[in-house]
Amino acid sequence: MTTRTRFSPSPTGKIHLGNVRAALYSALFASKHQGVFVLRIEDTDAVRSEERYVDSLMIDLKWLGIEWQEGPAVHGDYGPYWQSQRQSIYEKYYQILEEKKLIYPCFCTDQELNLSRKLQLSRGQAPRYARTCRGLSQEEIEKRLASGRKPAWRFEVPSQTKIEFVDTIKGPQAFQSDDIGDFIVRRADGTPPFLFCNAIDDAEMKISHVLRGEDHLANTPRQIMLLKTLNLPVPYYGHLPLIVGDDGAPLSKRHGSFSVEELRKEGYLSISLINYLSRLGHSCDTQALLPFHELAKHFDLEKLSRSPARFDKNQLLYWQKLAVQSLDMNGFWRWIGDEIQEQIPAAKQALFVECIKANVVFPHDVLLWGKIFFHHHIHFDEAAISHLQEAGEQFFVEAEQAFDQYGLDVNAVLAEMKKTLGLSGKKLFMPLRLALTGQTHGPELAQIATLLGQKKIKERLGDVIKQMSGRESSSSGRVSP
Repeated sequence: MTTRTRFSPSPTGKIHLGNVRAALYSALFASKHQGVFVLRIEDTDAVRSEERYVDSLMIDLKWLGIEWQEGPAVHGDYGPYWQSQRQSIYEKYYQILEEKKLIYPCFCTDQELNLSRKLQLSRGQAPRYARTCRGLSQEEIEKRLASGRKPAWRFEVPSQTKIEFVDTIKGPQAFQSDDIGDFIVRRADGTPPFLFCNAIDDAEMKISHVLRGEDHLANTPRQIMLLKTLNLPVPYYGHLPLIVGDDGAPLSKRHGSFSVEELRKEGYLSISLINYLSRLGHSCDTQALLPFHELAKHFDLEKLSRSPARFDKNQLLYWQKLAVQSLDMNGFWRWIGDEIQEQIPAAKQALFVECIKANVVFPHDVLLWGKIFFHHHIHFDEAAISHLQEAGEQFFVEAEQAFDQYGLDVNAVLAEMKKTLGLSGKKLFMPLRLALTGQTHGPELAQIATLLGQKKIKERLGDVIKQMSGRESSSSGRVSP
């Protein structure tokens, strides 16, 4: 049997990390087994679905390197891949269910259903449909239809039936049909709800494995009943534990900005995201930064955790740092974008990237270093000013003289300053780094010196000496080279 997986988003908003993980795992699983990954657009909610969200999610998936072998813009044998274009298929199965008398019209209003739900909850009962319309006679049905009422149609759930299946992630699962109310398979406007069209499409598209969030677990026994009733194949279901924040609550906007589009605009690299997500609730036997096809080789359903996956931004940043370090010169240059490229003199581009690459995570970090090395001013915060003052004027006088004597030979400069000032370690490196860059961390001093050049080094040290001697006000916290 050919392995066929799918990702079936509803185009009602931007794609977020939870959606992406389900898509990524489905695509990885298909790739590992030389199968097919299908993209299907579940756009039956005409009110909320927007084509711009379809365009957005396709851009996001392609950016992540998640390619579909069947779906929108790709030829396939089981299309169309938009549910809004598959109504005739659903009608065929509605007719079968109606002929078998396995569905019935329900005229209950939203108000009546809400009242019934509240009553059940007040009695300590699990809310489910009370089968109010299940026993309506043909005469009663025709009377309601004649009055202009449009019914939804419900699936008649059999009594005292156990629905069992083996979840490929969570293990054996069992549900009692008596705990499941008769559910809607056709809305009053004739369109199919998720439960129905999602299951029918999986069968029609010959999906072998469904990987989705565990918030869909309660839907699975309903869909299995539908498929078995219609003599359609039932896929293997696997339900991914949800991603949660530090507070244990499902990941949401309040935990940060997690749409793929926002992360891309922030400067995250796609390879960092897929490497992080491939290990989020999935134990991988390598910690190397891997492209998609290599990650697929290491993907295994048996290595998926059954516990909630806790989002750890520090881990995401770890993979981002690795990803940035893996970029070649051209890749790095494309990543930072035109606006930042314009800040860097053409003659010093290669030297600049070599100098700062190990100290940046996002393009805005690159911009900061560009301003430090190539703009006319550096700025000191209060902590930096305090460190400079603590070092004292003589420190920078000695530094200026040492650079005059040894040029850009930083080792010789430091050795001379160590001898004349009796300083070493942080007390020797930190004030010099601050004077030249305004930062307490960053590239090696030798790289900084090479990139700045002796003239600019002398100017910056001279300005700090002026500030220390009181000839230039330090109230602004700004030193002009």
